[in-house]
Amino acid sequence: MPKSKRQTRDLRPALVFLSGDLLAVPIPLEREEVILGRALEADVRINDTKILRRHARINTIFNAQNETTSYVLTDLTSSDATLLNGQPIAQEILQPGDKITVGEHILRFEMLDEIDREYQRQIRRLLSHDDLTKLLSSRSFFSELRRESERAKQEKRVFCVLMMDIDYFKTVNDTYGHLTGSKTLEEIGLCITQSLRSGDAAARFGGEEFAAFLLDAELAQGLFAAERIRAEIENHEFSVIRQGKSSAAYHITISIGVATFPKDSSDPIELVEMADSALYHAKRAGRNRVCAYQDLNPEDANKPLPPRRD
Repeated sequence: MPKSKRQTRDLRPALVFLSGDLLAVPIPLEREEVILGRALEADVRINDTKILRRHARINTIFNAQNETTSYVLTDLTSSDATLLNGQPIAQEILQPGDKITVGEHILRFEMLDEIDREYQRQIRRLLSHDDLTKLLSSRSFFSELRRESERAKQEKRVFCVLMMDIDYFKTVNDTYGHLTGSKTLEEIGLCITQSLRSGDAAARFGGEEFAAFLLDAELAQGLFAAERIRAEIENHEFSVIRQGKSSAAYHITISIGVATFPKDSSDPIELVEMADSALYHAKRAGRNRVCAYQDLNPEDANKPLPPRRD
């Protein structure tokens, strides 16, 4: 029996981030011209103050005579600030494996088939998400929050940040064991996800602390969403794991702080700190409640945050 011909691999050009907030993200080069830069309208937008709004360009050039395709990298800075394999360039043809440096970010040019592309997507998911809850990691959350802040400033949009902390979580581990504690965190991640809209982002900050930001949300909408999360968790029957099996259920609550962009702050880090101040106030006020930073009196708002205990 004759051997079947091996199918031609569907290779497509892509840039893969080797550093920075977008580590392992594959960016397909689907257009004839792709702009790399800091501008919101850049095709490959890189949040790096050391690069220009339009920093470099990649053109796809098809040669009809010999039916070949070339990918040409051009520096747009007029100062050779784009590096290819460590050397400044004005214009060069890219080869698979070439490393492009712009600012503090490094990208690798590759020709990827579907298996390669799926592998890169899986790696990105592992790096950017918490393995237990499937929510964003804290690092990925801050990366997305910084991007959203820049976009909101440009487009004069609003959004809310929520900081959340499970009440008396240590008691869960002490009473039911760490398997139940891990299962509780997993179920809380699901409750938060189901309570948010498409396009909102949620993260696990580590331990029993969670965060979220809600796009195009004024304070009233942020408080409504936070209350929905609080009620969902209060009413949820959490599983108790004994000998590897689920048995009786129990209940737990969560406290939530809310801060708004840009009314409370237009700085993403400060916004998280303000939501955290509101969360701490909710803890001191009795837990299992939602508190807005705008509702704090100046003394509470400016008070340094001591470590929370459950």
